[in-house]
Amino acid sequence: MHDAPLPGGIDERTVFRSLFTASPDALLLVDAAGLILLANPAAASLLGYPLDELVGSSVDALVPDSIRPRHAAYRQAYGQAPRVRPMGTHMELVAKRRDGSEVMVEIALSPLQNQGQPLVVAAIRDIGAYPRVKQALQRARYAEHLAQIGRIAVDARDPQLLLQQVPAFAAAALEVDEARVHLLAANGLEFRVASAIGTELRSPLEEARTPNRADSGPGFVLAQGHPVLMPQCDLAGGLVSAFGVPLIDRGRFIGVLEVCSRQPKNYGEDELRFLEAMATLLASCLQRAQTEEALKHAQRLESVGQLTGGIAHDFNNLLTVIQGNLQVVDELPALADDALGRQLVAAALRATRRGAELTGKLLAFSRRQVLQPSVVDVDELLASLADMLRRTLDQRVKISVEVQPSCPPVLADAGQLEAALLNIAINARDAMPEGGHLRFVASCGPVPDDPQLPDSRLVCIAISDDGAGMAEDVKERAFEPFFTTKPVGRGTGLGLSTVYGFATQSRGAVTIVSAPGQGTTIRLYLPPPSDQSALLPDNEVDGKAGRATIAPGLRVLLVEDDAEVRAVARQFLDTLGCVVTPCANAEQALPLLAPGAPFDLLLSDIALGAGMRGTELAQIAQASLPSIAILLVSGFSAELLDADRDSPRSWELLPKPYSREQLAQAMARVMAN
Repeated sequence: MHDAPLPGGIDERTVFRSLFTASPDALLLVDAAGLILLANPAAASLLGYPLDELVGSSVDALVPDSIRPRHAAYRQAYGQAPRVRPMGTHMELVAKRRDGSEVMVEIALSPLQNQGQPLVVAAIRDIGAYPRVKQALQRARYAEHLAQIGRIAVDARDPQLLLQQVPAFAAAALEVDEARVHLLAANGLEFRVASAIGTELRSPLEEARTPNRADSGPGFVLAQGHPVLMPQCDLAGGLVSAFGVPLIDRGRFIGVLEVCSRQPKNYGEDELRFLEAMATLLASCLQRAQTEEALKHAQRLESVGQLTGGIAHDFNNLLTVIQGNLQVVDELPALADDALGRQLVAAALRATRRGAELTGKLLAFSRRQVLQPSVVDVDELLASLADMLRRTLDQRVKISVEVQPSCPPVLADAGQLEAALLNIAINARDAMPEGGHLRFVASCGPVPDDPQLPDSRLVCIAISDDGAGMAEDVKERAFEPFFTTKPVGRGTGLGLSTVYGFATQSRGAVTIVSAPGQGTTIRLYLPPPSDQSALLPDNEVDGKAGRATIAPGLRVLLVEDDAEVRAVARQFLDTLGCVVTPCANAEQALPLLAPGAPFDLLLSDIALGAGMRGTELAQIAQASLPSIAILLVSGFSAELLDADRDSPRSWELLPKPYSREQLAQAMARVMAN
């Protein structure tokens, strides 16, 4: 550097000092010992030091602790062989600021000589200020936030934990003031704020609700169907911009993720991808939790169904004994003139019939009842049912029926379908003590969201009321047997459980949409007939066979492992004029079934203890005696279902408990066949 003035009379020393001070890059002049001799304002600003404090300090103070030993070794080697090192050769340098924070930098080194003393000029540049680098860092930050929330989604089984964390991650990543998650209510009419950050709600989260309208923030997002800037009319508290992304679960809108800022905010492609990824992750987690809960609920109902089916089996055997012996007692000559005795027996018989109805409901829930599906005209059925309900329900309950013209018939047991609709209607009446509107709407549409149903279209019969509605905990248990919210003595809790069993056994489904104060809608889904020409209505029992008499002296091989049930059955057969050969199991009966054996009818229970089953015995009997008639009985309807599916049409199936008249009609039918 020369002291001579530059052309124009400008002082060279002054010019170079001004250039040093005005440089946009941070400049440090460092001696061989690593002391900072000069620093410009850009260096003080970048490193967070006052200028006078930076000068005189060691350059080692600007190096992170973790790499300080390595830096000292590098500085020593550089002092022995100084050279020019331009920027762009080391892109992973980090400087330590005065407050301990770190900043990514690029450094250029230029060696100088001042009166024989080595000096180095270090030019430092914040590479985070580069547009491309800044964008890369921003993308890395978004990726890190997504990775963190992804770990929460994988590790946490409770979706509420993820739900509460999403607004915080979104606000931190995008550097916005507020973020919230709106979930769409089951009725589709409103949103509730499920989680939020940076906002003071006027009421608890569960109560913070927004109507689902196009002029509301989340409603506007769902109406658009894609990520979009939300209307400013919905903003408050100094917020000037809001951006919403829909939460979509398997094609259905379930909510909105919203971020808000008090400063104008631009949402570019990176921000959009980040919010969409977060929304997809949240929707998937909520869907997974919903699916797992539905599976647990189905498994719970299946377990209860197996238990109730087993109870019904044992109870039906007991009822067969009780009912059969009561019938015998009722016909005793000693009771002919005993009015009180006959009255007591009649009361006991009525009780056994009620017990049989109870087990029937249990079997309906456990999907083990014997159904007789036929083609049912939905329009005709609903019109008939509505006419009956208008005469029997409270006159303050208005009943309406709407059947779409394109609605096909359904394949179902007509009696059970009518009973299911009647059960739902009675529950609706009880939910509207002051009156209201009971609506039946039938249509054909896509299958509900149920992985167990085939991918096809089902007929939907929706039954809606204006009643009190159900709380979430009540709705979760509505299909469980014996669960009821009615006062003691007003209900058994088996109404909706039988509807559930009937629907699932009919290869359909049933769903509930309800909320307190908003009424209830129960949708019953049933399949249409696959071949209407082959499935004609067939609801009548063959009257001729039902009225046929049993020829005296009919030779019957009776096989029943329960001694008391066997005694009742033998008593019935004796009074019907049959010649009875009783056996306790299939092993006793087999030697009697040789070709030419003198039997006209095999009457066998299906479950015969640990040995051969009644269906196997029947097959052997028919192979040995082709003309023998087969009548199978069981107290477990699942066995009757299996037998009905696998047995020849000539076999007759009779559920327990049965009366003597029912036994006689079944025997007459099988003999007529």
